Amino acid sequence: QVRLVESGGGEVQAGGSLRLSCTVSGYTGYLAWFRQAPGKEREGVAAIATSGGDTYYAQPARGRFTIAYDNAKKTGYLQMNGLKPEDTATYYCAADFRGTSLLQAEAWNSWGLGTPVTVSS
Repeated sequence: QVRLVESGGGEVQAGGSLRLSCTVSGYTGYLAWFRQAPGKEREGVAAIATSGGDTYYAQPARGRFTIAYDNAKKTGYLQMNGLKPEDTATYYCAADFRGTSLLQAEAWNSWGLGTPVTVSS
């Protein structure tokens, strides 16, 4: 059974940084981060192949966010730098990829409960 637990969210000022963590159990394969702001659809942020480290980023994340995975710790990370107010959302970790597009929420079968991120201006 796949279990994902996110942590590391919080409130920061614009321009600040946060590192989100996702502890993973019962799974190996692709791992992704998504986010959902109030009143908006869940959107893909970044994904990684936990076996080989290939990474994929949505346009808003490129150049500011870095996804990583530590196989020894079975933990995924999302380092977020240069945060903007529009990055405010609940961030979710996803596993068990079964679709064709890594950054589409419908392609993922397992989700954590999320960790909230608030960026103030």
